[in-house]
Amino acid sequence: MAIIKSVRGFTPVIGEDCYLADNAVIIGDVVIGDQCSIWFSTVLRGDVNSIRIGNRVNIQDGSVLHTLYQKSTIEIGNDVSIGHNVTVHGAKIEDGALIGMGAVILDGVVVGEGAIVAAGSVVLSNTKIEPGALYGGAPAKFIKKVEPEKAMEMNQKIAKNYLMYSQWYKDEDCKSEKE
Repeated sequence: MAIIKSVRGFTPVIGEDCYLADNAVIIGDVVIGDQCSIWFSTVLRGDVNSIRIGNRVNIQDGSVLHTLYQKSTIEIGNDVSIGHNVTVHGAKIEDGALIGMGAVILDGVVVGEGAIVAAGSVVLSNTKIEPGALYGGAPAKFIKKVEPEKAMEMNQKIAKNYLMYSQWYKDEDCKSEKE
């Protein structure tokens, strides 16, 4: 069962039909929307400021979300996929964006709607990524615009797949409880 911990008077709020992996850690001022999945060894640490997550968001294995005390918050829109081992620190990620595996997103960053951050990228503080843009590298730079239909198709496919994957685990949990 996931570790859900209150701190400083804040208790995480989890939406309907979410999957929380057994060793996911959700602390403090965190609000998660509906049909989200928070995967193994992921930490959402809302101890020093707020983390707000929309609907149908998947935050994959080993990711860490945190903020700066009294300075930055995290806002994640709907239908966002955050790949394995991503660090998001005090950033805003808009609807339909995709953050590739191992990326680092720093304070004050805004990732626009349908944008893609390539795997392994480091997005420096206060960078504004335009909607539908592909950024990559360390530090991350603009690579090209992505056709909105193609970006949306890919990003929604990943989001839907993670909804399906989370159901597999829910089904297994139900079987285990009955045995």
